[in-house]
Amino acid sequence: QVQLVESGGGLVQAGGSLRLSCAASGIIFRINTMGWYRQAPGKQRELVAAITSGGSTNYADSVKGRFTISRDNAKNTVYLQMDSLKPEDTAVYYCNLHVLGDYWGQGTQVTVSS
Repeated sequence: QVQLVESGGGLVQAGGSLRLSCAASGIIFRINTMGWYRQAPGKQRELVAAITSGGSTNYADSVKGRFTISRDNAKNTVYLQMDSLKPEDTAVYYCNLHVLGDYWGQGTQVTVSS
């Protein structure tokens, strides 16, 4: 069984930075895609950023230039460095592992105050 454990959320002022981490454990195929989604109150869950095991990345337009996704394949861990945070980035952030289906973390709250 795959487990995803997230950490790093919290409260930060606008313009600040946070770094999210997500460690995957269990039976994990070497080739996969890991990413971060977010869901704000009253809104649908949306993709923030994703990275393949080969290092290819994809970002939502709203975070390009501010967020950076990276991964450590040896540790099955994905990171999301979030800089220049805005109040509209406030949401619950979910880690995702896509391999023969989708696996999700429990979510971590990110709150950006103005």
